Amino acid sequence: MGTTISTEKGKPLGTPNRPRKRSSFLYSKKAAPYIFVSPFILSFLFLFLYPFISAINMSFQRVLPGQVEYIGLRNYERVLNPTFYTALQNTTVYVILTVILLTVLPLIFALFLNNRLMKMTNFFRAAIFIPALTSVIVAGTIFRMIFGDSDMAIANQFLSFFGFSPIEWRYGAASGMFLMVVLASWRWMGVNILYFLAGLQNVNHDLYEAADIDGANVWQKFKHVTFPAIKPIVIFLTTITTINGFRMFEESFVFWETSSPGNIGLTVVGYIYQEGIQRNDMGFGAAVGIVLLLVIFVVSVIQLYLTGAFKKGDS
Repeated sequence: MGTTISTEKGKPLGTPNRPRKRSSFLYSKKAAPYIFVSPFILSFLFLFLYPFISAINMSFQRVLPGQVEYIGLRNYERVLNPTFYTALQNTTVYVILTVILLTVLPLIFALFLNNRLMKMTNFFRAAIFIPALTSVIVAGTIFRMIFGDSDMAIANQFLSFFGFSPIEWRYGAASGMFLMVVLASWRWMGVNILYFLAGLQNVNHDLYEAADIDGANVWQKFKHVTFPAIKPIVIFLTTITTINGFRMFEESFVFWETSSPGNIGLTVVGYIYQEGIQRNDMGFGAAVGIVLLLVIFVVSVIQLYLTGAFKKGDS
């Protein structure tokens, strides 16, 4: 008689435990997912959704210092002009070349590095990743020195050694595109090689042994064993390279800064920079950006459809 029933912590039964309610809320199965996802949701709202809505709204406006006026579809009517077509053509050629180079060559190099007979693989894996850590401005400055217009430039000296005439690299359409593609390939080749290496190391070796028993040659093993295993990586890299290619600006800027002769280095993003920032026509620049977004979306969907990314499983 007179004794009180207590809990394991020595508190009388029925005593309110408010701190436990707060901790139980934070660690509950219902609240925890929202707590962990909230940083991404907030960053998405403030860093993507709000700028995206603002860009759409701005594309229907004439934005001047201290003056904003809605003008309907006039900005979009101005988008389809010869300069935009030139920028889109340059960007498309750049995308095609970089997708081919940054998919085929990294796959070939990854196959060599994944070979058991290859020595010093760890050294090569670390070395090929260094260009990705280099600033594009620094790398572009070095490339401008290598591919300079004078006869003393390293690239022109190399051509002269083999009896070829010097080239004005930054003043020709083909040579200018070559500079942009080479700079981008040099920077991102190592990253794509590491992607392929990660995929190749996860291929089941039992499949190779079964292929050897069946008498398959090197090409047959690559076609029926290796490539199906790394196909998701191929789709991912081609999609990312395509999107980054259409968004390219730095490679063009480091070689020609604000303008290139005959717009040989003008890209769509560079055109947005010229119109929106330099000429202070933010409404028209936003309209070009929305058109570019639609182009990237359509091209990405077509690419994913052709590569079978929308299929639930391979037949």
